[in-house]
Amino acid sequence: MEVNQLTKISLAWELFGSGTSKSHIASHLQVNRETVHIWLENIQRHGLLDFLEQYTNAKKGRRVKRKADGLLKTRIFRLREENRECCGQKIREFLFDEYGVRLSVTSIYKILGEKYQLRSKWKKNQKRGSVPKADKPREVIQMDTVDFGQVYAFTAVDICSREVVVKLYQSLTARDGLDFLKYSFTSRYQHTDLLQTDGGSEFKAQFRSNVFNFANRFRVSRPYRKNEQSYIESFNRSLRKECLGWGKFQPKDIPNLEKELTDYLIYYHARRPHLSLGLKTPNQFLKEVSDI
Repeated sequence: MEVNQLTKISLAWELFGSGTSKSHIASHLQVNRETVHIWLENIQRHGLLDFLEQYTNAKKGRRVKRKADGLLKTRIFRLREENRECCGQKIREFLFDEYGVRLSVTSIYKILGEKYQLRSKWKKNQKRGSVPKADKPREVIQMDTVDFGQVYAFTAVDICSREVVVKLYQSLTARDGLDFLKYSFTSRYQHTDLLQTDGGSEFKAQFRSNVFNFANRFRVSRPYRKNEQSYIESFNRSLRKECLGWGKFQPKDIPNLEKELTDYLIYYHARRPHLSLGLKTPNQFLKEVSDI
């Protein structure tokens, strides 16, 4: 086996010297292109014979399995918890920025797996039913959040009538999500057949424990499929463009922001026509539906 690998390294060098691209070398030798790149880089640095000798010595003997020390694990656990259960790629960057430690994403996930129940990377592609549509008000409600720095707007929209509910918070937690769930349904929606959110942490824990008090069904949109949350994403853009803008705010700004928001929501429901509603406002649309 080792002789075969040494032969491949020598052939890779010969082919590279004859002008063959790394991709073709990798395909011809049936190895990864990155492997070919590493071979050639080391040969150019050390020479073919020296690299072959280093390669042979590196393969001798049984390799000792590396173990992550307790301090490193503690740092990884802390970085995940402080950054809202962020992914391994982000933890890798935080780890290097704060401690100058380089660790592979695979190693990070192995360490995280010792403490947390991690979701399989394949689950994001599982079928979750068709994207919901609505033929009448209160059939489908979509929820989301908008980041304004140290202020967060929880938003909801009835995808049929385009009625919206917005409330500002100083944090982005499942407790806030539960408060908004209760607020949006007691103040406007009452009940819905289907409630849909993304997979954010603010829509987990306490939120999910209470969601069926207000909805018959609950659906989490698939990651990286913005079209599944298109109605609420469209409103979020309108909220920025027509009301709160793209600035960053602090908690002390909330009273003034709430005044602007109240005026905007009155305008939105009573005066702002929607193309999707035949240039009617949400209030006009609801009145016509209730008269039928």
